[in-house]
Amino acid sequence: MSHLIIEVAQAVATVTLNRPEVRNAFNDEVILELTHAFRALGERDEVRCIVLAAAGTAYCAGADLNWMKRMAGYTREQNLADAGQLGEMLRTIDQCPKPTIARVQGDVYAGGTGLVAACDMAVAVDTANFCLSETRIGLIPATISPYVVRAMGARAAHRWFLTAERFSAAEALRIGFVHEVVAASELDAKVNELSRTLVNCGPAAVKATKQLLHEVAGKDVTPQLIDMTVQCIADVRVSLEGREGVQAFLQKRKPAWLLP
Repeated sequence: MSHLIIEVAQAVATVTLNRPEVRNAFNDEVILELTHAFRALGERDEVRCIVLAAAGTAYCAGADLNWMKRMAGYTREQNLADAGQLGEMLRTIDQCPKPTIARVQGDVYAGGTGLVAACDMAVAVDTANFCLSETRIGLIPATISPYVVRAMGARAAHRWFLTAERFSAAEALRIGFVHEVVAASELDAKVNELSRTLVNCGPAAVKATKQLLHEVAGKDVTPQLIDMTVQCIADVRVSLEGREGVQAFLQKRKPAWLLP
């Protein structure tokens, strides 16, 4: 039985974690399902945006307790393979060619913060709490660290990684870990607003821009980097979508990629 609910409507795919009885904690099965879902949705032309949501009161409590019990007896080689699957899931979400939004309706713990951080943007309810709880049980937030540190910044990560304290949605917003904090009654409206904005942009341009972000973020501004950006804009300007977008703008009409 699948642990995900996947729906596609008006170019927006919604992937919902559906294990509310365990606060949407993930195990090896969920990890593989999420990997396959984001890989498949990323290749579908009719999908222009992906929302990662969750059912129930919690967004994601991190690792499933039964999964952790199994891991307690793993050899190092088994742990390498197991952690490798988690790393591949996060990489797949992060590198997905479609823009992604985390719809955070409840608390986020441990590995769940990696799911939020791997998405391009995050909207959270004002009652959500966040916690990188690994050091409290003698572990470290290793696999999620590239995404979480990128999202909240190194200085904030020193605080929240080391202490394993809970922090509020307001604090998550202040440090840049989430982009919007809203009341529960406003969550869907804000997520829909963001997703419609993404759908209205040129799909090829959005894909190329996401790739550009990965290539320039945190890099030194070198002649090689400048040359790469020059070639990127030149290629886009002569593309079919680039030409259509400029002509639509100049002619004051809607571009062809807009949905009816």
